[in-house]
Amino acid sequence: MMVLEEIEEAIQSAVGRTGPAVIGLGQGWGRGSGFVVDAGRILTNAHNLRGDEVSVTFHDGRRETGRVLASDQDLDLAVIEADTAGIEPIQWSESEVDSLPIGRSVLALANPGGRGLRVTPGFVSSTARSFRGPRGRRVGGAIEHTAPLPRGSSGGPLIDGAGWLLGVNAVRADGGLILAVPADRATRERVEKLSLGEAPRRARLGVAVAPPRVARRMRRAVGLPERDGILIRAVERGSAADRAGLERGDLIVAAGGHDLERIETLYEVLDRASADGELELRIIRGAEERTVSVSL
Repeated sequence: MMVLEEIEEAIQSAVGRTGPAVIGLGQGWGRGSGFVVDAGRILTNAHNLRGDEVSVTFHDGRRETGRVLASDQDLDLAVIEADTAGIEPIQWSESEVDSLPIGRSVLALANPGGRGLRVTPGFVSSTARSFRGPRGRRVGGAIEHTAPLPRGSSGGPLIDGAGWLLGVNAVRADGGLILAVPADRATRERVEKLSLGEAPRRARLGVAVAPPRVARRMRRAVGLPERDGILIRAVERGSAADRAGLERGDLIVAAGGHDLERIETLYEVLDRASADGELELRIIRGAEERTVSVSL
């Protein structure tokens, strides 16, 4: 019993310090959670937000309308501005979270849709994992843990027994495990910029794509030669791709002089490109190969 009592005391102590900083987004189970990271600033997942405003519910039931300051869709993080009324922010861990040992005990907190605080204990099951953000780019360095969470918990904090922030819970993995965006130095710097309303500027094509294995299968199904490349499934109206004349069904086989054997290569090329520069693509439309210059 002594061990259980010590665990109980540790959890209650950590929750007592950090629980008031955990907030609910929206109403009901359909939205998500977040937490106070600075006065008037709430951190959450970008995929929890729709539009520029969101209902924010605090631990005492107070409800405010929060304004989205900025979001980073690729890292799946966003910062909301709201009156946090003196709530003590959750503090970033002073140690490097990218070196967390497997088996490290953690606590996952959430307030799903403002329905009340949820707290679950667990352990780090793996580190340096990755998952795809809302726009398909991989978020690296994710922390995988075993603390179960109900629907509407994404955007809540992952903390250690002392209440220090280790990550931002984002997605469920296979087997019910949870992946959290690591609260490392790079993430902290990104969040600080978002808190100032500075959204990252990255080059975008404005297309929905299918990975090479799907592209090969679809081309084979319609009797076209198999080729490695990224198949365009849709083109955003008014986007760089739309202006360049790219169409649904086009196969991008190279970008910036790099063959596209995997979708990550396209993102790497875009990351190196200027947000307002030019990018040369080699595409196949049907059986015809052509070069297209895209103005980003």
